[in-house]
Amino acid sequence: MQLEPSAVKRLALQHGLPVWQPVTLKDADAAARLAAARVDALIVAAYGLILPRQVLDAVPCALNIHASLLPRWRGAAPIQRAILAGDRESGVCIMRMEEGLDTGPVLASEALPIAPGDDAGSLHDKLAQAGARLVGDVLARLPHALANAQPQENAQATYAPKIRKSETELRWVRPAVELERAVRAFRPSPGAQCRLGEQTLKVWSASLADGRGAPGEILRIGKEIVVACGEGALGIAELQRAGGKRLAAREYLAGHALRAGMRFGTAG
Repeated sequence: MQLEPSAVKRLALQHGLPVWQPVTLKDADAAARLAAARVDALIVAAYGLILPRQVLDAVPCALNIHASLLPRWRGAAPIQRAILAGDRESGVCIMRMEEGLDTGPVLASEALPIAPGDDAGSLHDKLAQAGARLVGDVLARLPHALANAQPQENAQATYAPKIRKSETELRWVRPAVELERAVRAFRPSPGAQCRLGEQTLKVWSASLADGRGAPGEILRIGKEIVVACGEGALGIAELQRAGGKRLAAREYLAGHALRAGMRFGTAG
């Protein structure tokens, strides 16, 4: 729970490069300092905010490494939204930043398949590697890349807003296939959650299972805790109670007397 420098800052300091961490980019001093640095390009990755006009005007170009195939999933949570939607592929784009939300022209892109077992963490790591490679390629041919940037088709845009806490609740009336995606989309953070009696639980691993019943009803227990959904059933393989450790279903059952017929509810 201690503040630590990012990997970028650590590497910069190791090589004696100056590090500047402004509190805000909205004042005139920030834009003036960027202009004085006479950079060839400003690179943004996972920044989370729209750069103000004065910053964009202070540099020759500002490039964003965005974790989706634009114009699909503009916004803050493209990785989670792609998994939640059941997309079969994701990707990374190097785009020139404008004042709009991820609206600028694309200089380069690379598609990656979303594997059946991918979660937000594993997909993030794959896209991070692709993005690092791609932005290096773009910088090596920057004038050509800028001259050949492709405008986005705005009519095809979809948006990926931040994940709200209420979205992490497993609502058992939904189809099992959607809940399985939710478990993966919210792993490793913040975690999908539900309630059993008075206890809030996080579900870390789950798979589609056979069975029918009232939504939230425990159908059977064993290697997995099989729970009925609005359509189909979900087999919970790993879970965690508030304040406890992540446990495989069998380990959890050793200390908690669950039985078929009990009902899971939402965490809200």
